[in-house]
Amino acid sequence: MNAQRLIRAIDLASYWSGKAFAWLIMALTFVVSIEVFKRYILNAPTAWIFDFNSMLYGTLFMMCGAYTLAAAGHVRADFVYIYLKPRGQAALDLILYLLFFIPGILYHFKTVIPLAGALVMFQGLAEIVRCVVCLRTGAWPSRLEDVEEIDVIETQLGRSEFVDEESRRAAMEGAHAIDEAARHRTVVDETERQSRTP
Repeated sequence: MNAQRLIRAIDLASYWSGKAFAWLIMALTFVVSIEVFKRYILNAPTAWIFDFNSMLYGTLFMMCGAYTLAAAGHVRADFVYIYLKPRGQAALDLILYLLFFIPGILYHFKTVIPLAGALVMFQGLAEIVRCVVCLRTGAWPSRLEDVEEIDVIETQLGRSEFVDEESRRAAMEGAHAIDEAARHRTVVDETERQSRTP
């Protein structure tokens, strides 16, 4: 594949992805209009629409970046650039791409975005599998152990001079039951909990 065909293929991919994601502006306009109507006409603003606006705009901004670059639509300091011959322009562009563009794309904060997305996606798949296993077996699969609030409570109760052993045991059993129920590991049976309490 020669260079011209490679450039053309990449330009087409950037062009069509930009055109496709540009339709998000319609959804963004619709969502903003709903929020303005609810806030100023109905006097009932919503918190989730602000977050949704940010997500839509962020997706639009990032996914249309390649299209804007392919269309040479980014801001440029033309007061020097326009006086250069094509080879001079290409040399300047190449230097700037190597000095600023490539490091900017590979900058660790920029790399964190897709990395974090991939990690959350994989964990989401693990959670889906965890739900399927629970549906089949009737019990939640175990999770990795880490320091939990329960451990902090246990440490604090263990060092307290003002809590007797029976109260400490009852408090820890109740805290463990709440923690287990909150994590969907087990359902706390009300009669079992009452039988543990003196």
